[in-house]
Amino acid sequence: MRLFTVFSACAAVFLACSTNSVNPKDTETIILISVDGFRWDYTQKANTPNLDYLIEHGVRAESLIPCFPTKTFPNHYSIVTGLYPENHGIVANNMYDPLRDKYFGLSNSEAIHDPVWWGGEPVWVTAEKQNIRAASYFWPGTSTRIQGKLPSYWYEYNGSVANETRVEQLLRWLDLPGDKRPGFLTSYFSILDDAGHDFDPESPEVVVAIETIDQLLGILLDGLRQRGCLDSVNVIIVSDHGMAPISRDRVIFLDDYIRLSAVQVVDWDPLAAINPAPGKEDSVYAALVNAHPHMQVYRKQEMPARFHYSKHERIPAIIAIAAEGWSISSHDYYLGRESRFDGGTHGYDNGLQSMGGLFVAHGPAFKTGFVMPSLSNIHLYELMTHILGINPAPNDGSLDSVRVALKSPPPVSFR
Repeated sequence: MRLFTVFSACAAVFLACSTNSVNPKDTETIILISVDGFRWDYTQKANTPNLDYLIEHGVRAESLIPCFPTKTFPNHYSIVTGLYPENHGIVANNMYDPLRDKYFGLSNSEAIHDPVWWGGEPVWVTAEKQNIRAASYFWPGTSTRIQGKLPSYWYEYNGSVANETRVEQLLRWLDLPGDKRPGFLTSYFSILDDAGHDFDPESPEVVVAIETIDQLLGILLDGLRQRGCLDSVNVIIVSDHGMAPISRDRVIFLDDYIRLSAVQVVDWDPLAAINPAPGKEDSVYAALVNAHPHMQVYRKQEMPARFHYSKHERIPAIIAIAAEGWSISSHDYYLGRESRFDGGTHGYDNGLQSMGGLFVAHGPAFKTGFVMPSLSNIHLYELMTHILGINPAPNDGSLDSVRVALKSPPPVSFR
């Protein structure tokens, strides 16, 4: 895929910023880093001196609670919009929109760049609207013109780009002069999620990946020290979900209970998103609801309220959720792919401890050496807009739910 850089001759691909963009103070600058699949307890499994430094001199939550489903795109977008997936529309990594008869998938570039899929207002759009430049070396949604806007500086996602390159670009953006300097920056790393899937959360390979991530954070911290802004820029490290071990011996086969020709399975594992053929919903539900002791099955309108997963038209008619450590497949898919069902995965009930993610924050906005209770990731949008000094868009979160992390919290809101 094509990369777009700050210094590209093809500058027209960037959204032009208004000439009255402000030059953010260091204290109002945020660097938001996502480490995909960093489970809440991984810092206890490896040597992580740089994360330890951020925790010792900043704030750590016991865990960051993801939204349901505990998948990558829904949770990255909830972090930056403060909305549940049922309210922002990115309800899964793979979706079907019955109103437009269109599909969304992680490898579907046309869909990813179609703003119709992306509801709500991500923090980079909120910032750009209020004359603060944003910059992203990857984050779901940053290459799409949401509400007609892109970050001032951005790159088309390319997983082959070296992680060190991503960190070095963040530092170069901080070096930009005057009102060209962004106040909100993001980056994303997938190597830990890859290791968790390929092996399992307790594997030596995951330990290596954790330590590699810590080394990348060390490059960032050293760069901030050299620029004299380590203690004056806010660094927030998050993850989208945790990881649970799976086994080829723990697989539920949908075609043991229903004819797959009678349904559209939009997404499979470990949450099966099922749209029955017209007139077949009752029979498909009846066949699945008590079919397997390690699978919970719900009609869309009967989803437990705590999941916040029933309102959007992209949510399928029937949702089947595997129990922790189990997978959902068909016999045809499983055949010859048995190893695909070893290692680890996510997507389960977001109330499971294994699905909890990471939240660490360091900088002038945050307390020092403070451990806070677990918090839902929908509250981070309000936190970030508060630090940036901008007005938030409507969202499902609350600054009051995360104000305990702040060095100088605002008065409690009674809205």
